[in-house]
Amino acid sequence: VDTNLSAHNPRDPYSAFQNLRTLLDGIKTSKHGMTPEEHRLSLHLLGIVEPFVGSSPNRKNLISQPYEILDEIVFHIDSKKDLLSFALTCERMHGIIHPRHFEYRVISAKISSLAVWRHIIGNKALARGVRRLEILDDRDTRAEVIPSSIKESNEPESPYDVHGEQEALLIDALKNLTTLSTFVWSCTHSPICVDAIWPTLVQCEMLKDVQVSDNLLFGAGSSSDTERAPTPSMRSVSLQSASHAFGMSKNRSLTRVSDMIVDRCPNLESLDVQCDVIKGASKPQADEFLASGRWPALRSLTLRSFWCSTHGLDAAASFLADHVNLEVLHLDVGRSLNTAAFTLPPNSLPRLKELRSSKEVALSILSCPCDVKRPVETIKGVNIAGAAWDPKFGEALKKHDIRRLELLRINDIDDLRRLVDYVPKLTWLDVGQRANTKTGPITIPNAGEWAAVLSKLPELTTFHGIHLFYESPDRKLDAASVSDQSKITKNNEIANVLAWKLPKLRRMDHWEDGSGKVMVILREGDKVRWEVRRLKA
Repeated sequence: VDTNLSAHNPRDPYSAFQNLRTLLDGIKTSKHGMTPEEHRLSLHLLGIVEPFVGSSPNRKNLISQPYEILDEIVFHIDSKKDLLSFALTCERMHGIIHPRHFEYRVISAKISSLAVWRHIIGNKALARGVRRLEILDDRDTRAEVIPSSIKESNEPESPYDVHGEQEALLIDALKNLTTLSTFVWSCTHSPICVDAIWPTLVQCEMLKDVQVSDNLLFGAGSSSDTERAPTPSMRSVSLQSASHAFGMSKNRSLTRVSDMIVDRCPNLESLDVQCDVIKGASKPQADEFLASGRWPALRSLTLRSFWCSTHGLDAAASFLADHVNLEVLHLDVGRSLNTAAFTLPPNSLPRLKELRSSKEVALSILSCPCDVKRPVETIKGVNIAGAAWDPKFGEALKKHDIRRLELLRINDIDDLRRLVDYVPKLTWLDVGQRANTKTGPITIPNAGEWAAVLSKLPELTTFHGIHLFYESPDRKLDAASVSDQSKITKNNEIANVLAWKLPKLRRMDHWEDGSGKVMVILREGDKVRWEVRRLKA
């Protein structure tokens, strides 16, 4: 019997059965039984014969279904990774998934790519397979991700209204994207503002996530009186200004932002509105936005680079009190805040877990009475340097089980010495920038002194913001030069002191800022050693 598997027709069970009998009869005459090749062949022949000798009829499997049913099944798979895995199962599924589904799940194109928009307009069946659409800026160097069947259009653009034609085609294309779930707008050098296409975009019934980066979004605008159709599927909205000056208004406003999301997204869970500080441009006033915006299901909120009047602080306090489900709050409404004017009603933010704000805002929130203990574990962005320290803030920290603290800056070790008694359960500490640091060579602080202060934090595993290790080569001591041997020895001593004072400390700053590396302290029995590791991207 030929032991080559490909020599046996998988659709001929009779020949397979005869060959299998021959193999089994050969066992009687052979002293050594089957060879590995014969054993492999017998299993292969059994696989051919088995479906035809079973006691029950062979049931239809998935890939034997009609093409239309398989196409509809694949239509409900959103992830390209899952589509690829499904396509690799068999040739038939590969033919259904590629390119009809796989190449259409994610489209990333520039707004000037008119061929893409015309293709979507003319192919409704294919357009319904798009789940994520990203509009790139014409100056973006990233490659476009578009279906291979789309060819460059030979139709000339209108010489009179290029941007008007681009906007009209994009709006018509959006009408066919009935199952779009994620929309990303990064077109920051175009006179087209995203609020022009917003009424069409929110008609996508499955839209869940919107990410916008556009300076025009924060330009002056008039409030719309038209009825706002709700978008119940929307879960996450991120609206940010660009880092350059194109389209920037000197008097920035939140009017357009309010028209886009206020009273439109009743089930919103995550809201991120950030307006970068740019020279020559004012910060937008958030009074009206905070007074009118209400999202009962909101769990994560970021409002950065805004300001509030005295009346606006009352609106902000009312806003936070009404959003009882907030767990993550990043709030920047100015650092010169009058704490007395910003007073929250009792039982505000009962589920808050993470807070990023100025020290004044954090003090008002943490000091607000609540019937249940807030599960606050993370505080970021506060300044305790020098005169900025407030004992009331320390007492407010002590009432909560703070696990992670990321400071804006400190002056010296005395600032940290005042702090550690109020956060005994801290596991992560980042002291930020040192306010009195001058340009020049880095001076290594006294590691023993810092370790003595940090020893009041027995649960500390991560400490960032201070360089305690010397720059040294990553090699063995006997292979290093004399000067490097001295640095390696000092680093070994520092690691031993830190490991002795802080039994759980593991991660610290690398001596080179921005290198993507960290220092890791490893304990092996009674021995302690340090190691340089690269952070995962």
